[in-house]
Amino acid sequence: MDIIFSERCLEYHAVGHPEGPARVRMLHHYLSRLGYPFEAPLPATDEDLLSVHTPEHVRRVGTGEFHDPDCPVYPNIDLYARLAAGGAVLAQRRRGFSILRPPGHHAGASYLGGFCYYNNIAVAVRRSGRRTLIVDIDGHHGNGTEAIFYGDPNVTYVSLHRIYNYPGTGHESRGNCLNYPLPPRCGKTLYVETLERALHEAGGGFGELAISVGFDTYREDPLASLGLDVEAYYDVGYVLGDTKLPTFCVLEGGYIPEIMGPAAEALLQGLQEGSSASGR
Repeated sequence: MDIIFSERCLEYHAVGHPEGPARVRMLHHYLSRLGYPFEAPLPATDEDLLSVHTPEHVRRVGTGEFHDPDCPVYPNIDLYARLAAGGAVLAQRRRGFSILRPPGHHAGASYLGGFCYYNNIAVAVRRSGRRTLIVDIDGHHGNGTEAIFYGDPNVTYVSLHRIYNYPGTGHESRGNCLNYPLPPRCGKTLYVETLERALHEAGGGFGELAISVGFDTYREDPLASLGLDVEAYYDVGYVLGDTKLPTFCVLEGGYIPEIMGPAAEALLQGLQEGSSASGR
């Protein structure tokens, strides 16, 4: 799987902010040593962004006229956010994994939040035009992605996330948005069983699988742990790969830099082996 990345996404940082460049820098270095091919994206265009976001939201991010304690007004943040959205678009086209920052699944059509400025995976899915199954394995509920696609007959959104945690949504399923809140540090067995059930309940007939990848489910993550060891991401990847759908991935959270690379390697290996396994 090609890895979508730009060094520019490492340029911004706020001291003490958990969404810092180290987590992606270490992920990039680790995958580089494994020999994965890399490709750099172009920034998302206005046309790309306006397929998901309101003109006023795009204007506010572009001018820095917003206030959110989780989303600082970094210099050039519009460029970095457009690169991350463009990375997701390229990942969809290449069937790759975009590891750029900032993440995106908390950004709605007209709002930002939770370290997210534009909803990267939503832009990629909307621009693809394919009937898509989005599976969000970040430890937080992707409230922005759900809000964007709720009621959209072309998309089914599935989220496994930690219950009673930021952003306080995703307690129940509704329509085409299937939510599976899980207890803190629930562990691999319950997580994988829930994922298998979620995919069964999502049904079939999809043209592609889009994965919002978060490694904040890791057992020691300070923000959203679901008790997973690094090896569990292989099992998660295998179950998702076994859908046999054309697949792309977009990075969301994960706040222990040292495990980002090994966790990604496990996930990607699982995806590859699950997709090539015979039968289901």
